[in-house]
Amino acid sequence: MPADLTQLIALIDRFVDADGLHRTAYAPLSLIRTSQPTLPVHTLYEPALCVIAQGRKQIILGDEIDGYAGGDCLAISVDLPVTGQVIEASPEKPFLSLKIDLDPSQLSQLILEMEVPYVQETKTTRGLSIGAMSDELADAAVRMLKLLENPKELPYLAPLVEREMLYRFLLSPHSAPLRQIAAADSHLHWISKAIHYLKRNFAEPFKIDTVARQARMSASAFHHHFKAVTSMSPLQYQKQIRLQEARRLMLSDSVDASTASTRVGYESASQFSREYRRMFGAPPARDIAQLKESLSAAGA
Repeated sequence: MPADLTQLIALIDRFVDADGLHRTAYAPLSLIRTSQPTLPVHTLYEPALCVIAQGRKQIILGDEIDGYAGGDCLAISVDLPVTGQVIEASPEKPFLSLKIDLDPSQLSQLILEMEVPYVQETKTTRGLSIGAMSDELADAAVRMLKLLENPKELPYLAPLVEREMLYRFLLSPHSAPLRQIAAADSHLHWISKAIHYLKRNFAEPFKIDTVARQARMSASAFHHHFKAVTSMSPLQYQKQIRLQEARRLMLSDSVDASTASTRVGYESASQFSREYRRMFGAPPARDIAQLKESLSAAGA
């Protein structure tokens, strides 16, 4: 466990005194706090490097279950629909982490400039990796947080510390997802192109040949490599994106289930209801009512 972990915990705890995701004065950096175990939450993980200071969390990606805890770091190289659940947290010892949003183009440039050793792709890499945090990465994370106390220095020094954090991670044994997303000849790089297309066009009818062309692959090769990266099929990915967006529309924009299902591309209201219930555990109207009640109780 990194020697700086105690200091990292104290700094995050100093800057955030309420549960949730908190943006900071440095745009790519967010801090996360959860003071009790949670129910499973469906969300979309976007490209990021996360440093876990305290607590424990479990995520489900496709059919795979992973966990990470204080002293670990998590890298996400492509947009991934996951189900996350904090399983170890308390008011005295909350789940605490920091997140650096990643820009793939900047990451590619960093790899080129710093001449990070290239590792030949032997198999398609999953778009998410978890591993132990190095002492050097923990030290850089501490210095990043300390900069939040110096607004005048923050805009000049934070990009340099962010660069160091990424460099430290790229030298770790679990950096393949970030290295390969930056490599133009990797399967992960091309699958990411198809993922961007699916995100932009999730409401359109799914056509495997059309999506596979975005990755410059045959339909069969695309299906194989897409599942290796995301742990789900392209059609399952589109379905999760659709259902998460429908839930957001009903909760945030107060549209009804019929309108939401049409907006996200469903032609059959009954199919939408079945798939929604399968994913979220309740029919749309009941699920949204329960969510609103839960949010109201949390704000009381």
